[in-house]
Amino acid sequence: MSQGVTAPLARHAMAYVLAGGRGSRLMELTDWRAKPAVYFGGKSRIIDFALSNALNSGIRRIAVATQYKAHSLIRHLQRGWNFFRPERNESFDILPASQRVSEEMWYRGTADAVFQNIDIIESYDPKFIVLLAGDHVYKMDYEKMLQQHVEQGADVTVGCLEVERQEATAFGVMHVDETDRIISFLEKPADPPAMPGKPDKALVSMGIYVFETKFLLDELRRDDADPNSSHDFGKDIIPYLVKHGKAVAHHFNKSCRRSNSEATSYWRDVGTVDAYWAANIDLTDIVPQLDLYDREWPIWTYGEITPPAKFVHDKEGRRGEAVSSLVSGGCIISGASLRHSLLFTGVRVHSYSHVENTVVLPYADIARSCRLTNVVVDAEVKLPPGLVVGEDPELDAKRFRRTDNGICLITRAMIEKLEQ
Repeated sequence: MSQGVTAPLARHAMAYVLAGGRGSRLMELTDWRAKPAVYFGGKSRIIDFALSNALNSGIRRIAVATQYKAHSLIRHLQRGWNFFRPERNESFDILPASQRVSEEMWYRGTADAVFQNIDIIESYDPKFIVLLAGDHVYKMDYEKMLQQHVEQGADVTVGCLEVERQEATAFGVMHVDETDRIISFLEKPADPPAMPGKPDKALVSMGIYVFETKFLLDELRRDDADPNSSHDFGKDIIPYLVKHGKAVAHHFNKSCRRSNSEATSYWRDVGTVDAYWAANIDLTDIVPQLDLYDREWPIWTYGEITPPAKFVHDKEGRRGEAVSSLVSGGCIISGASLRHSLLFTGVRVHSYSHVENTVVLPYADIARSCRLTNVVVDAEVKLPPGLVVGEDPELDAKRFRRTDNGICLITRAMIEKLEQ
């Protein structure tokens, strides 16, 4: 299998990112943007992690398949990922669902989102395809997964990690033998099977697959001809290859990129409002589990030109200050206090306001005398003066999206309804 391919294998691979999902469990955060386009970590989008992993791994051909409400995502990709040069054998393609196979047909499933672009893939002639989900937060060296794929002569190599068994209902769950060959694969089972010797853990798919390109395209053509298929990798392609081919598991801890300050392998599906809030707030810890300051494995993104963050006023009760918080460029904290909060680009917080355990997306404006606790404020929302959120659960639930864990999501539509 490795004949004619020299290391690093990543130079002979194309990363194909599936970024069409809505992410409906993020509620109103995905009303106007796909889940991969949701903001994360102060200045990035969720998709930047998969794309940065590909770039840092040495992959120089990348394609992104989009579908659901893709404008925000496409605009971000055009602004932040337009530095690939064809004359260096690099490419970056954005592939919206465009009814290329049939005028009635958008992408029917994840496998179809690749099948409909076979001609584009073949025009680049990559030896390997690294298929990625565009909606998870993690740092991973795909070169190591490619090497395992070649060494074991696999038809497909599936990235996997251990999760709590009760959380595994949202994933493909697998069993492997002592050589890491996958012997069973269940997509989103209601009662996930436990790992041998670990009754509280399940081994789940990360939605990351490595194939030889020719083999994958043959499988996609076979799947497309099957009238009983839903044309999905997790439901159709992978279970078929577990039965009829050689499917091998690649454990995340073998290729996870960790800086010296990262004690554990970090991977998050920030697919609910609670998980999204928690993963962002975790970044305010003294030593967070995810190191965004790691210069050896940078997270690339669109770097908006902004002035530095600014803190003004120094009177008792009206002091611009932040404790254990991340404050992005272009923010002005004017006589307000922040604690354990994360502010994206261009946020304004006005005098006498107190913001705690709160994630504020770009260009939101928090008026005077607001008190926010355990909140996510969507982009460009203007909060009215004196708004208090996080102290009266019943009132919060009537006005905003409040989770069972007490996290409140505030969007522009909710504020407009409040002001009617």
